[in-house]
Amino acid sequence: MTTTRLTGKTARFTGRTALVTGAGSGIGRGIALAFGAEGANVVVAGRRREPLDETVALIEAGGGKALAVSADVSKAVDAHALVRAAVDRYGSLDVAVNNAGVFRGGQPLADLTEEDWRTQLDINVTGVFLALQAEIRHMRAQPSGGAIVNVASTFGVHTSSPGAAAYAASKAAVTVLSKGAAVDHIREGVRINVVSPGPTDTPMSLRPGETPAERAERAKAGLPLGRISATAEVAAAVLYLASDDAGSVVGTDLVVDSGATA
Repeated sequence: MTTTRLTGKTARFTGRTALVTGAGSGIGRGIALAFGAEGANVVVAGRRREPLDETVALIEAGGGKALAVSADVSKAVDAHALVRAAVDRYGSLDVAVNNAGVFRGGQPLADLTEEDWRTQLDINVTGVFLALQAEIRHMRAQPSGGAIVNVASTFGVHTSSPGAAAYAASKAAVTVLSKGAAVDHIREGVRINVVSPGPTDTPMSLRPGETPAERAERAKAGLPLGRISATAEVAAAVLYLASDDAGSVVGTDLVVDSGATA
């Protein structure tokens, strides 16, 4: 693919359609903005419409194109409708980033409610499974295939933390599910990988009652890099795996964690 220039960056995704779930805030919004800056038609998805509209406005302010679609990916009908909306608007689905996820916990596993356990499984695991099915079924039928990046976490196969056992289990499942799907579908032209962020500049990385300044001091002392990751740094890893530059990268789990699990 010929590389052009867009606002000082390589436009690796010009003419391609990228779907990002959980794109109303945090890492998901950062990923969506990065795709928009590199020329993609971006479909942003989530359960609440208002933050999605804000993400669309930010992409369009930078000269990009975007569509907001309200969807709950833990429901098969929503996952399939989301893919249809992307294809109906832009004609293809070339990249999908399954980022939607929730954290319910903070207390020992024995004290976690069944509702919180099921919520994390429904959204973090079943949501990725259903989104993958809908995305793969379309991508394998189009001549160009497609690339999928699932967002897991260093809490999972890499490490855990007190109060995060159920969340870690759900994210470990994302990693293992992704590797299996990658092997199942690479011969059909669908390339699947994982990004596992560690501490990142989002509210989720704040401890109860902690300020961003206090978090920065904690990271300075506790992380090898001396700081947490920016959402743009996680987005850069996602865009690499989704790009032609990673054409032979299949089923990998790329960790972005300031050296926390090194």
